[in-house]
Amino acid sequence: MQASAGKIRQFQAGNLSVRIYETRRDMGEAAATLVADRLRTLSAEHATLPIIFATGASQLETLHALTAIPDLPWSRVIGFHLDEYIGIPESHPASFRRYLRENLSRRVPIGRFYWIDGSSSDPERVSKEYAMLLHSHPPLLGLLGIGENGHLAFNDPAEANFEDPFDVRPVQLDLECRRQQVAEGWFSKLEDVPEQAITLTIPAIMRVPELIVSVPGERKAIIARRTLRDPISAACPATILRRHPHATLFLDAESAAAL
Repeated sequence: MQASAGKIRQFQAGNLSVRIYETRRDMGEAAATLVADRLRTLSAEHATLPIIFATGASQLETLHALTAIPDLPWSRVIGFHLDEYIGIPESHPASFRRYLRENLSRRVPIGRFYWIDGSSSDPERVSKEYAMLLHSHPPLLGLLGIGENGHLAFNDPAEANFEDPFDVRPVQLDLECRRQQVAEGWFSKLEDVPEQAITLTIPAIMRVPELIVSVPGERKAIIARRTLRDPISAACPATILRRHPHATLFLDAESAAAL
């Protein structure tokens, strides 16, 4: 697997390194190669490797390529995820717990994975307990996507707070975010999409020392442009990535088409 295969160009937007590849597969393999390199490097410096993993259609190529790379230190990885819907069981096709088990933890021997229990009747308690776990195991690396409304995790524009005092909390999902879930096939109709979720907040994400962001597909072309060109504000939460000291955005030709 060659990280440079299919690369079209590379540039900086603020602190954010942007790499554009010809196809989704090329992009996913390049992002996975960078993650693998970081895991090997980090394993020489740390006994355990707390890593945050994203979900959604944008992450499939990256996760499938990553789990196919041999001899990574998976047994030392402590996995976290970014968010989870409130009120759907783990067995639901759209559950992020189910997604990560099917696309990650059943494919490789991860040492430990901490799940966000969106089925709980007390999301405030779940949020506080998950925040405590993050503080006990500070993540070294984060894999992210970007929503069509610019959200990071489930920090939609109306909920995103760059100075949020919480690391994990329940949030309301906006209409554009919920429509995206239907368009990507996770739900059959808008009424089925939960209106609430538990999410890591923007400050919790920004504290992670390195972020690797995979954003393929034509549906993400407008938000890719906004992420790189809009003023940095919660109106487009992903713009904050331009201030992260060590973040890399991976695009394919389709998601880069509006640049």
